Amino acid sequence: MKTIVITGGGSGLGAELAKIWASLGNHIILVGRTKEKLQNVCNTIQNDGGSCAYYTCDVSNFNDTKRLSTLLHNDGQSIDMLVNNAGTGAFGQLEYIEEDAIHNMIDTNVKGTIFLSKLLLPLLKQVEGRIMNIISTAGLKGKKHETVYVASKYAVRGFTESLWKELEGTGASATAVYMGGMDTPFWSSTNHIEDTSRLKSPAEKAKQIIDQDDGQPEIFIDR
Repeated sequence: MKTIVITGGGSGLGAELAKIWASLGNHIILVGRTKEKLQNVCNTIQNDGGSCAYYTCDVSNFNDTKRLSTLLHNDGQSIDMLVNNAGTGAFGQLEYIEEDAIHNMIDTNVKGTIFLSKLLLPLLKQVEGRIMNIISTAGLKGKKHETVYVASKYAVRGFTESLWKELEGTGASATAVYMGGMDTPFWSSTNHIEDTSRLKSPAEKAKQIIDQDDGQPEIFIDR
């Protein structure tokens, strides 16, 4: 049994990854901002015979991630993989994207990935564990009306590629996951994608990721 920490685990891709990995005999630790959502996913996993725990945490807040890291360290918890899945987006012409939305994307997508990776690396190195960063195809090429979102994903791509070099010889590793959009409420506040029904569901994407994952540095899904 491996222990897998998943941020943004209360819904969408994070929840679906959690359910599949739990069904394969792993212990799942869900991380997110909303207790009720995390609790619901955990209950589903446990009702299906899986092993799960959850912690509320805003990954964009360093003090909050430090608190979580301390709890995991004090629990004597062995962490085999950290999945940095939490993310947010705002779309449209750059001059109309609100300042708060810009801060939110950079803080959540970039800082949230860096903070928890930094704090959990000591635990991951103990067991030759792995960081998996969910980046999206926005980290591979520029896209119209996605300037700040793409910038945040390029940052995570660079962070991951730098981790490959930094982790050489430690036994720990990092994987970048690049995938297209999913049919989720992520798009509900924008008309950036008019017909989200043409997109695959989080459950389909989660299965693709897990089916293709063999510990390699990069996974490409529907690019």
